[in-house]
Amino acid sequence: MSVVIDPAFDPVPSLAAQASVRVVTGGEGDAAAAVARFVSSEGDLPEGLGSVDREALAAAGFTAAKNQTLVLPGAHLQVLVGTGDGIASTAQLRDAVAAFTRAAREVADLAVDLRDVVSQGDGLSVADAALAATEGAMLARYRYDALKGEPNTVALASLEIAVSDSDAEAARDGVNRGLILARSASVARDLANTPPRHLSAEKFAEVIERLAPEFGLETEIFDRAQLIELGAGGLLGVNAGSVEEPRMIKISYRPADPEGHLALIGKGIMYDSGGISLKPSNAMHAAMKFDMMGAGSVFSSMIALRDLGAKTAVTGWLMCTDNMPSGSATKLGDVLTIRGGKTVEVKNTDAEGRLVMADGLVLATEDRTIDERRPDAIVDIATLTGAAMAALGTRTAAMLANDDAVAAQLQAAADATDENIWRFPLDHRYREQLKSNVADLSNIGGQYAGVILAGLFLNEFVDGTPWGHLDIAGTMQSESDDLWRSVGSTGFGARLLAEYATNFTPSAAAGEGA
Repeated sequence: MSVVIDPAFDPVPSLAAQASVRVVTGGEGDAAAAVARFVSSEGDLPEGLGSVDREALAAAGFTAAKNQTLVLPGAHLQVLVGTGDGIASTAQLRDAVAAFTRAAREVADLAVDLRDVVSQGDGLSVADAALAATEGAMLARYRYDALKGEPNTVALASLEIAVSDSDAEAARDGVNRGLILARSASVARDLANTPPRHLSAEKFAEVIERLAPEFGLETEIFDRAQLIELGAGGLLGVNAGSVEEPRMIKISYRPADPEGHLALIGKGIMYDSGGISLKPSNAMHAAMKFDMMGAGSVFSSMIALRDLGAKTAVTGWLMCTDNMPSGSATKLGDVLTIRGGKTVEVKNTDAEGRLVMADGLVLATEDRTIDERRPDAIVDIATLTGAAMAALGTRTAAMLANDDAVAAQLQAAADATDENIWRFPLDHRYREQLKSNVADLSNIGGQYAGVILAGLFLNEFVDGTPWGHLDIAGTMQSESDDLWRSVGSTGFGARLLAEYATNFTPSAAAGEGA
């Protein structure tokens, strides 16, 4: 039984809301109402500031610290953006453009001049600079307004990016890539920000079925009856307390003559109450609509693959249900049988993400749709443990892997997108803690090393396939506007996975055991 609170609401993200981004050669951004002026802490001020000098800026409290802003009124607003010692990386430029965009929050048409940035940046290419500027502006202006009568944010209508004549083509390439990646992040944010009553597992599957064909993706939806046939006991066990049906959503991207096969597994807990192990606070419950962000990020990354020209075949497995307490809910001490036959004693029903992911991991290892071999690598992404947040805070996700090549490629994608990750050891000395007296293993271990124990649990189901795991529990949301991270869902992982899949190279261990 699906309860519909607002039958007129359509949770499909708006894909037509992106601003127009135009590369120009020279000029002052004639179509723009606000222009960015990047100011370092030392050296000459940018041209066009008239009589404004360092003394005047100091009097206004502007020191040119990184991402500090000062708005100068005029026919075009000039927004001074501090760069400290200067802009030397795409991450710094993305932040600076986001700071500019937020300072000009009432303005729909913006302009950024990258000529000095590119000439002064150490190894900063024109394409990368244009990409970062596009992402910074688009993501900083993001808002989730689907359920508001009147949006309270001025939408970004246009962005002009100025470069030299010789750099125009490279800049356009960067802008196009930036638009694709910003779209993926925005879709992921839209999905995670949607209230759980408005986006059940069943509704999520409908959204994907509607959107996937627009991006060259194929879908297959598995309902409860089909999941029973598959023996997906982890997903079914977590769903046992809910009135909403579970869904497993399989998404396939198949380029011509694929150069490899990658599987992406996404945790899709549409709302996580904790089940019988009920979560302890209102604040924690309020954030649990974000517990499907792994699944949202997998899908949102895959809508970018065709447009980015990805040569790798990618299969996404989205494991979707809510986790609710009721008379039929899984109880502590119950034993679930995962796809493939391995049994798990449930010692905490709030450690549910790993249970649904286990079914997806096994199914991925069984997939032989490309060259009759298992995937070359599997990557899962999940809002999995509070331990990841305790260890790394809210700006860095945890990463574990059983393969150094997978880990290195994930790190490269994280560096490119400024979606920070930190690798934890897959320390098998802790495996003893997952033993059970009544089943093959338990779903939790001891009090400590929660990130590692969760990774060890998931590693039990990959059958030696090269594998990486991203725990995004700490990075799933921003409690306030923070440069290009807007309040609410961050969409973390969508851009990272799109970059990873586009640049994926199978490791030496790929295909073993097939």
